[in-house]
Amino acid sequence: MTLPVGQTIQRLQQVARTLESQFLGKSEPVRLMLIASIAGEHMCLIGPPGTAKSAIIRMFAKLVDAKYFEYLLTRFTEPNEIFGPIDIQAFRSGNYERRMDGMLPQAEIVFLDEVFKANSAILNSLLSVLNERVYTVGSRVWKTPLISAFGASNEVPNDEDLMAVFDRFLLRVRSDNLDSYHFTDLLQRGLGHEVMKITGQYDKIQPLLPAAALHSLQEHFAQRMRNFPDDFLSTYKGLVFQIRAEGVSMSDRRAIKLLKLFAASALLDGRPVPDNGDFFILRHIWNNLDQAEILDGIVGPVLEAHYR
Repeated sequence: MTLPVGQTIQRLQQVARTLESQFLGKSEPVRLMLIASIAGEHMCLIGPPGTAKSAIIRMFAKLVDAKYFEYLLTRFTEPNEIFGPIDIQAFRSGNYERRMDGMLPQAEIVFLDEVFKANSAILNSLLSVLNERVYTVGSRVWKTPLISAFGASNEVPNDEDLMAVFDRFLLRVRSDNLDSYHFTDLLQRGLGHEVMKITGQYDKIQPLLPAAALHSLQEHFAQRMRNFPDDFLSTYKGLVFQIRAEGVSMSDRRAIKLLKLFAASALLDGRPVPDNGDFFILRHIWNNLDQAEILDGIVGPVLEAHYR
């Protein structure tokens, strides 16, 4: 079921409010998650265990009624576990096929925990799914219905072999433990989550938005990609070159892709065009954690001037 664009945006805003009410201190990751989903991009959460990385993505998938695939990767994970087992009956007939029902190639929302522990046999196929949204089995190429993929890791990858898949996650978001000021609220909400699991309420969560409406919104979104004010682009150019001058790698391809996220942020707010407030996204394009502070220093003054 598809919905009018305005109604889809309202439902997405309701999804955001629901997630923010359930996960304390996660308003910015929630917003980035929705932005990535509108733009068809991918996001990686980096942080210690127990910081709600999987829970927030799992609930998001429920709220948008999406086909969901989740897996904890290790270096021993086999392609069969991710892409589906070999179809033995087809193989006996001379065809190389996989049984992909319920597996990653048929998912709309994907969550790969410890994504950077995947081995090369998985990474090669994963790259084409993330980038081109296709999966090749034998001589056949399957189009995937992927809306967005989300990865999680306890640490930033530093292995050169992992840089290609890390690059596919346009957004890199820190997921940290909350400070002492919010700890009491955290305990109360966390207890609520545990009660929901024990009583089965979690499984009864009703979706607020059909995934088909999100697919339709992505098609509408493509028509808005040329609406960028000149002063916005001028400010963006200055920020890009300042970021590069500070040693933070940003290729031309990534600079272009980030425009999609700015446009998605505006659409989520119901604005016709992006404004300087959307540059908060640039705080989440670091390649290592040291760069996060550098990006805050570059983007912070622009955001302060915008909201002053």
